[in-house]
Amino acid sequence: MLNKLDLRLDDLNLDNLKIYQYLNGYAFTSDSVLLANFVKTKKSDICVEIGTGSGIISILVNYKTKPNKIYAFEMQHEYAFLAKKNADYNRMNNIEIIESKIQNYKEFLNFNVDVVFCNPPYYKNDTCQKSEDESIAMCKHESFLPLDDLVDCASKMLKFKGKFYIVYPASRVCELIYKLKQSKLEPKKMFFAQPTLEKEANTVYIECIKGGKEGVNVLPTLVTNTLDGDYVQTIQKLYRDRS
Repeated sequence: MLNKLDLRLDDLNLDNLKIYQYLNGYAFTSDSVLLANFVKTKKSDICVEIGTGSGIISILVNYKTKPNKIYAFEMQHEYAFLAKKNADYNRMNNIEIIESKIQNYKEFLNFNVDVVFCNPPYYKNDTCQKSEDESIAMCKHESFLPLDDLVDCASKMLKFKGKFYIVYPASRVCELIYKLKQSKLEPKKMFFAQPTLEKEANTVYIECIKGGKEGVNVLPTLVTNTLDGDYVQTIQKLYRDRS
């Protein structure tokens, strides 16, 4: 069980944005930063984030593109508390934290949305040893958010021609694209990311359009970290230009 008092406040070095994180909890990585930069919204858009964690992606998306509203779903009470604390701290009143499984989204939203984005659990239950900490395990393993459920919910809540953004392990890209197309989410842009020039790509980022035509633009592979693994510089590089 996470203790709400065991928090640290991290400075993103980005126009005074700061993020509370649990000292012993799951912390965001460059995956979240890169996904947030990849997401494109309009000022009038209604957005949904699936599994917001600390709220970092919604906060960064809101910082750069300022959509009309973001509904950020988080099923774990401790992280829903944390996301709300971070949205309030950064004075982002258009981010609403919903403490619920995304499978129950119809209880909270009675309309279709323009944009959905998600940095989901990466690991199948039978492919990686689970963390002893249940809250961290829920962030990393798909026990409570199977890929089928994630993609199905995203498709159903989106408007026709709405956009879905996701980051996923590069090793599962074929499985992901197959399920996306099954749910009428057509990949339109994608790129792979690798931690350093010497290492293989480990994540893939995909933009889909619901009901879109076939044809995907594969962007250049991106190296995510500096030589010492510092993703703060990645944040600064990606978000300093707000145009």
